[in-house]
Amino acid sequence: MAPKLVIVDDSDFQRTMVRQAVQDDFDVVGEAGNGIEAVEQFEQHSPDVVTMDIMMPEMDGVAATERIKSSDDPPVVVMVTSVDQQEKMKEAVKAGADGYVTKPFEPEDVLSEIASVL
Repeated sequence: MAPKLVIVDDSDFQRTMVRQAVQDDFDVVGEAGNGIEAVEQFEQHSPDVVTMDIMMPEMDGVAATERIKSSDDPPVVVMVTSVDQQEKMKEAVKAGADGYVTKPFEPEDVLSEIASVL
């Protein structure tokens, strides 16, 4: 049985890119366009892995990661972020992020990073 994964990004295009990168190895059980939806998807699906954008409306990826990682059975969280967000990435690590991939990415970059932290 493939591990369950939730994709979080405010860009439909980026969610599609992540989905295409992981769909052969993971069961994509949900998608979210902001941090509030990310927390809801986590609570609904209890995924093994969450890919998380940092800069999003309503609740950013750092706050969503902190909420998700504070649960009793937190998933692996891999940030998928732009190069120019180094300070936010440091905040994400403090919030509990397990790894990160820099946009733009190759599909194997996403799989490799998830595999390295699982």
